[in-house]
Amino acid sequence: MHQPIPTTDLASGPRVPVLGQGTWHMGENRANARAEADALRLGLDLGMTLIDTAEMYANGGAETVVGEAVSGRRDEAFIVSKVLPSNASRSGTIAACEASLKRLGIACIDLYLLHWRGRFPLSDTVAAFETLRRDGKIAAWGVSNFDVDDMEELATVAGGNKVETNQVLYNLAERGIEYGLVQWQAARGIPVMAYSPLDEGRLVRHPALVRLAKAHQATPAQVALAFLMNRPGVVAIPKSSSPERVRENRQAADIRFTAQDLAAIDAAFPPPRAKTPLAMI
Repeated sequence: MHQPIPTTDLASGPRVPVLGQGTWHMGENRANARAEADALRLGLDLGMTLIDTAEMYANGGAETVVGEAVSGRRDEAFIVSKVLPSNASRSGTIAACEASLKRLGIACIDLYLLHWRGRFPLSDTVAAFETLRRDGKIAAWGVSNFDVDDMEELATVAGGNKVETNQVLYNLAERGIEYGLVQWQAARGIPVMAYSPLDEGRLVRHPALVRLAKAHQATPAQVALAFLMNRPGVVAIPKSSSPERVRENRQAADIRFTAQDLAAIDAAFPPPRAKTPLAMI
């Protein structure tokens, strides 16, 4: 029997599971689209109802896969998508959102993010986000790949205090955000969304995780995901097109660490002792 997936709150009200589903690299080959949509539907069945995508992924192909996955069960899914910085002007953001909605086959995106900072002023992007929100095309908005200084600048923009999340690279091999950014967001009730939570698969071969996995009758990937899910206000979004891997990801929510486990993790993957530049992929 599974433990329920823990949730975290967004400022606008929704509670989202701390284990979701990513879609980076989905939609790149139409021959795989059915299997990818099936994997996402299985994730929905297992309670991983947050699905993260972006217009950039496969040039919209991933959003099309997500649309297929949620067809007929839209109310079960919490959909996150993103606008490219090259489209993030006032008019460009609105046009990009409308194109994403069409590919997704839905009327409203639950959480719409600026993928990373670009040449357009944050004030223009935020104004567009607020227009989309008022028009019912998005329910909430956030950002991605923002460091503390970016978040502080955003806070000075009219409406910038409505930011709901910051999606960043975060995994055991990349813990830099734990010095500064995590604390800044926690103080303001802004959850962290962790992309590439398995360091693109590299973590699954780490000896320390192999040892911990054996102790918990789990896999190294499950241990790496469980670490993130046990951090307050962190949502992990692993991507998988394999039913076996989707089930494996779900089981990670059942792992509970002891103080000794956490000490072993810190010894193998030391937390930061000073500010470092924000890591990105």
